[in-house]
Amino acid sequence: MTDKEVYLTPEGLKKLEAELEFLKTVKRREVAERIRVSLEFGDISENAEYDNAKEEQAFIEGRILTLEKLLRNAKLIEPNEDEDEAVVSLGKMITLRDLETSEVFEYQLVGSAEANPAEAKISNESPVGRAIIGKMPGAIVEVEVLDGTLRYEIVKVAR
Repeated sequence: MTDKEVYLTPEGLKKLEAELEFLKTVKRREVAERIRVSLEFGDISENAEYDNAKEEQAFIEGRILTLEKLLRNAKLIEPNEDEDEAVVSLGKMITLRDLETSEVFEYQLVGSAEANPAEAKISNESPVGRAIIGKMPGAIVEVEVLDGTLRYEIVKVAR
C-alpha cells in the first residue's frame, strides 16, 4: 500500500492527534493492567478475560499504527488566498439541493480520513465529493449510484 496524502481540516487534525494521545497514554495502560490482572487468575488457556484483553490490545495497537500513518501523511486543508471563494474545495461548506425531491443538504467537504456522514462531513473521494469539487453555485452535478443517477444543484459554497 502506497502512502498517499491524507487531507485534514485543522479540527480533524486535532481530533486524530487527541485520539492517538488517548490511546497511547490511557488505553494502553488500561489494557496492560487488564492483562496483568487476568494473568493472576492462572491458566490462560481458558481465561476469557485474558483473551478479551489481548484482542483489545491488538485492536488498540492497530489503531495507533493507523493513526500514526495518517498523521505522518497529513496535509492540512488551509484557505487559499488565490482561490475563488465560490469554488467547491476541501474544507468548505456546500449546500446542495436534490433536483428530484427539492430536499436541501449541507455538507463540509473533507478528506477521506475525516469523513463522517453523521456529522455532515463527506469525503472528496466519495461519489458526491468527486462530482462537486471544482464547481460553483448554480452548477448541476450528476452522481452515479447503484439505483441510478442522482442530480444535485450546488446552491451555496462557504468557508
